[in-house]
Amino acid sequence: MTRLLSTGRDSVNYPDRGATRRRDLPAGYHHLHHRARIGHGQAVFEAAGTAVTTFGAHRASGMLVRAAHGAVRPGSRVVVGIGLGPLRISAPCEVIWTAYEPARTGFAYGTLAGHPERGEESFMVFRDPDGTVWFEVTAFSRPAAWYTRLAGPVIPFLQRCYARRLGRTVRKLAAAA
Repeated sequence: MTRLLSTGRDSVNYPDRGATRRRDLPAGYHHLHHRARIGHGQAVFEAAGTAVTTFGAHRASGMLVRAAHGAVRPGSRVVVGIGLGPLRISAPCEVIWTAYEPARTGFAYGTLAGHPERGEESFMVFRDPDGTVWFEVTAFSRPAAWYTRLAGPVIPFLQRCYARRLGRTVRKLAAAA
């Protein structure tokens, strides 16, 4: 585990590093776009941004998260896990890029060797000029393990469900702040 959480130069296991930032997602992958209204105002934006960039939203959504750092930063390693006991699937990732801006906060991580998928996923909080706050997930992925290939269309369905769950979780965390 220590090696996975180091910030070495091991590369992600897909060739399209950073594509979620450009939003021109590469062909040959399943694409995911999910956008959810979180609330309104600067306090909601800040609370939602903190929930996203510290993995608070991931943890509150039921994921086990082991991160090398408290807040995300490029090169940080994270292992996200789902399941129980011996049925837990660990998904090692590296933070590819971050955004800490006045109206945009979030990050993207890319998959590393050992992840059941190959690809990248971004988690962003936006504040419109009128103060409306949005949470958005953008991803591209394809199977990297026999069991994700075998699962076929179930994996994209589960990814959409999780993106929706994250949106609801970010909304709740931001409202509670």
